[in-house]
Parts: sequence; structure tokens; C-alpha cells
Amino acid sequence: MSSTTTGSCLCNACTYAYTGTPALRATCHCISCRKISGGSNTVNYAVPEINFELTGGSPKSFSKDHEYGMVLTVFFCPDCGSTLWKEATAEQLKGFKLVQAGTLTESEKLDDGVDAEFYTSTRVPWLAALSGVGQRTEF
Repeated sequence: MSSTTTGSCLCNACTYAYTGTPALRATCHCISCRKISGGSNTVNYAVPEINFELTGGSPKSFSKDHEYGMVLTVFFCPDCGSTLWKEATAEQLKGFKLVQAGTLTESEKLDDGVDAEFYTSTRVPWLAALSGVGQRTEF
């Protein structure tokens, strides 16, 4: 039996659940992710869309041409503005919801860390590389 993970926006108006384990857990340092997070990077859990379900609310979405050639769509709460997940047209990301790890209800799910860092060439210089994970200049 697969475990279920839940998450929500800050105001709890939008909620989701997914089953199983993310295919990949990664930080992303691209410029788009900086703007999405309002910080230096995002932490993304790549969840197969077949395992993902919106369980409450009606997130809004915004699509933009990403600086590396794909289209990135951000899904966020229309009330509090929290980004819940992203979708991307890059071939290796099709079929995945890129769940924003900070929205997970069960914070202990973050204990496993990440598998990789993406777009390391644009990592801010004061943030050290994560030890023991794949360092990639792209996906």
C-alpha cells in the first residue's frame, strides 16, 4: 500500500495529496525559481501526475517562457499566493507535478533531503553546494 502525502497553501484554501515516493527531489537555482520562491532557489518534488490529486480549492496558474527554452506553468493559491506546484514542457519533466516541498503538511517528509541540484551555474555565490547530491548545470 502506498503512503499518502498531503500539502496545502499558507491559508489552507488549496490542498493536494499524492501517493508514493517522488521520482526526484531537487533544488533548482534558475532565475525563474528564484522569482517564484522569492529566495535563492526552490525545492521541488517531482511527483508523477497520475499519483497527484488536487483535493481542495481552485488554484490559479501562470505560464511563462523559461529562460532555458521550456514553458513553465506555476499553480498558486488565488487567496494567499502560495505556489503549490509547477509544470514544465521540458521533455524530462513532462508528466510530473513539481510539488513545492515547503507546502507539504508532514514536514518530516523533508528529512530525506534532495537528490540533485539543478542550474548550479546560477546558484548564488553565498550558498554552498549540497554535499553528496548530483550537481547539474541543467536538468
